[in-house]
Amino acid sequence: MAELKTKVHDGDVFDFILNFSNTNQKYLDSLELIKIMEKITDQPPKMWGETMIGFGKYHYKSSRSSQEGDWPLIGFSPRKAKISLYIFTGLEEHEYLLEGLGKFTRGKGCIYINKLSDVNLLTLEQIMLKTIEYLKEKYEVIS
Repeated sequence: MAELKTKVHDGDVFDFILNFSNTNQKYLDSLELIKIMEKITDQPPKMWGETMIGFGKYHYKSSRSSQEGDWPLIGFSPRKAKISLYIFTGLEEHEYLLEGLGKFTRGKGCIYINKLSDVNLLTLEQIMLKTIEYLKEKYEVIS
């Protein structure tokens, strides 16, 4: 059975942000994202792997492979190029949630932004809430 390599650990989230953020804007946006995600999940920020900050946890088991493990309900990473937001299911039925979000690019289940002021924060929160609702229906939420 394949296991996820990215796991939660006790690394200091705020030290990570201070040392990893390559601009003051990214640092400030990261602190604001922590406030928002902590409010949405009622969970503290935790380091996941080397560069991801996650909130809450659910147990993931792929229906297409033998991969399984724990994963954050929502999270982000203040990467050098853009901030990666792990807040979207990537499902076609949730595409409508992206309307009115603002300036972003995306992968299947990841949203990339240059800075937090490029997006509508209310829309961002709605995406997070809908994603958490979906994950709670589909998987075993641990925290």
